[in-house]
Amino acid sequence: MAITEKRGRPVSVLIASASAHEVSLVASTLDTCIVSESPAILIGDKAYDSDPLDASLRERGINMVAPHKRNRKRPATQDGRRLRRYKRRFKVERFFSWLEDFRRLVVRWEYHALNYLGFLHLACIRILIKYL
Repeated sequence: MAITEKRGRPVSVLIASASAHEVSLVASTLDTCIVSESPAILIGDKAYDSDPLDASLRERGINMVAPHKRNRKRPATQDGRRLRRYKRRFKVERFFSWLEDFRRLVVRWEYHALNYLGFLHLACIRILIKYL
């Protein structure tokens, strides 16, 4: 999981097992932010279409922008004006492509998760230094 700022530079990264759903990891990712203020807007893909997630983020003062799933049963909560921000999601994807420059992260040679997280933080530091 990663949260980036509006230019695609990392603000928070988190690793978890592959079995955990992304919606359950949003709060813990927000808690590991390196900036003191939380973001005003979070942009996510269709996996983040969750009414409980929207409610919990609204309590924190964060606005969630995510398109609805095709099989959504409840009424729509997103309108077209807010969804225009969704096209800016490429900046997060660009961050993940920057991480692929680091072969050690792509191949996942590290056996222990803490070692992998350390190398992930080093990669984020290099990205921050390079693009500041």
